[in-house]
Amino acid sequence: MESDTIPTTLDPRRWIAFAVVLAAGFMDLLDVTIVNVAVPSIQKDLGAEYAQIEWIIAAYVLAFAAVLITGGRLGDIYGRKRMFLLGMTGFTLASAAGGLASDPTMLITSRFVQGAMAGLMVPQILAIIRVTFPKEERTKAIAIYSGVGGSASAVGLALGGLLVQWNVLDLGWRPIFLVNIPIGILALAAAAVVMRDSRSPQPPRLDIIGMVLAVSAVVLLVYPLTEGRRLDWPTWTFVLIGASAVTFTAFVLYERWRSRTVGSPLIDLELFRSRAFTVGLASWLLFWIGFGGFFLIWTLFMQAGLGWSPMRAGLTSVFFAVGAGIGAGTSVSLLAPRFGRWVLMGGGLVTAAGFGLYGWMAAHYGSDFASWQMVLPLIITGTGFGIVVAPTIDMLLGQIPDGEAGAASGLLNTGQQLGMALGVALVGIVFFTQLDHDSGRGVDAVAAQTRTELSAAGLPGPAQDQILANFRACVQDRSAEVDPSVVPDSCRSTGGDPAMGVTLAKAGKEATAVNFAHTFDYTLVWGIGIMVLVCLGFAALPRDTKLEVHELAEDELVQV
Repeated sequence: MESDTIPTTLDPRRWIAFAVVLAAGFMDLLDVTIVNVAVPSIQKDLGAEYAQIEWIIAAYVLAFAAVLITGGRLGDIYGRKRMFLLGMTGFTLASAAGGLASDPTMLITSRFVQGAMAGLMVPQILAIIRVTFPKEERTKAIAIYSGVGGSASAVGLALGGLLVQWNVLDLGWRPIFLVNIPIGILALAAAAVVMRDSRSPQPPRLDIIGMVLAVSAVVLLVYPLTEGRRLDWPTWTFVLIGASAVTFTAFVLYERWRSRTVGSPLIDLELFRSRAFTVGLASWLLFWIGFGGFFLIWTLFMQAGLGWSPMRAGLTSVFFAVGAGIGAGTSVSLLAPRFGRWVLMGGGLVTAAGFGLYGWMAAHYGSDFASWQMVLPLIITGTGFGIVVAPTIDMLLGQIPDGEAGAASGLLNTGQQLGMALGVALVGIVFFTQLDHDSGRGVDAVAAQTRTELSAAGLPGPAQDQILANFRACVQDRSAEVDPSVVPDSCRSTGGDPAMGVTLAKAGKEATAVNFAHTFDYTLVWGIGIMVLVCLGFAALPRDTKLEVHELAEDELVQV
């Protein structure tokens, strides 16, 4: 393989290549959430158990997080274009397998492969941006990538809802995977033509032991976090989390030893000598813990709490994407170059304000919370999100030499995925514990109206008391149920009276909305606390931290 230094003239096709990687990266990140809205359809069509449904969702994230660091380093060694094309090919084939799956096992397997292939491909995107664009264009490219990538979770909900609702060619849920096939083929063809390859100027040797330790540490952490709530946190989940900490320690010690002796570690620990990189990465992890939890409880509130259809919930979520685009564009182009780290702190505070407003409005409106009323808090929250994401990526990548671009990109993406997994687990504990604890609130809110309707039906007082007691038990049991598709025994009997069944169903829907609204508000208070910690982390950045502190040197980039 011959190599030469970067030519003095910029590649005129660099923005076309950027459009290709942007579309591919968006498609990958979309698949993190697009499955969520199709769960009922998948469950019915494939006859899947709830545990299998959870694995269809979790398999992608688990494999994605496990492969990211390794995928970034493989790009540094073997070429970023090569790894991008390999990941894109595998992702497209796995999407086809998922869309054609005939049973839950096949779908779960395809999701594992999809996630692993995304883990090969996604780190190359930031690395390609890092080494393709000059400094003055790089900030613009990262702003666009951050706005589009940050919106992917919200757009995934909307697109998934629309595809399921439209039932394209009577295929039900399958188009959420099959739509990736034509996009993947076009992206592969375009990337092969317009994308330049690049790798580290002195390609490191493959660190097999480091790869095994890194993947093991991530899997040992993400797996119990993914499964813990469903299984009521058995002892083995904590054992695996402890084993993850031990494995991670072994990884760090091994990487230090390898740096001193053999060389070519998977992660160059010298990166962490930069205070800006270390503090920024820690704040980045915290930020995604907050948003991993937010995306979980937000989706639950709209669909399980308010009873909205996937399409309505998905279309409402688009306003978050709008805010993310606004925040990313303004922060990188206008605010961050002028105000530096203060913009990151401001973005955290804007996000906290969005959380606070959203929670207050949910508690205030309850079951009457309309889509149009969510526009303002979603745009505020999305704007805060965009303000933080774009300049943080730029700032962190600015601390590292181009030869480490792939590994550093893998670290950034791993921090994002681990943060989301931690957020889902930790915030999920807070949310569901509070929902169970506070289940009587909704019953109390509807008790008077329900008793009035029962009296109008001619039921005597003792019978009303018994019905309301059973109703309270039903609402509480539903709140405590891990599998939302299960109907507790306490909810199965209405005494054989259809009119009473209608009355109790309406009361149950209202009570559930009240419970979810107040629990949503309560949990967002924790989200505000996390954003305050994020602000404190950004405040600890060196005062002179800029968007870019590392100038692009021509002799650092090797074109293949």
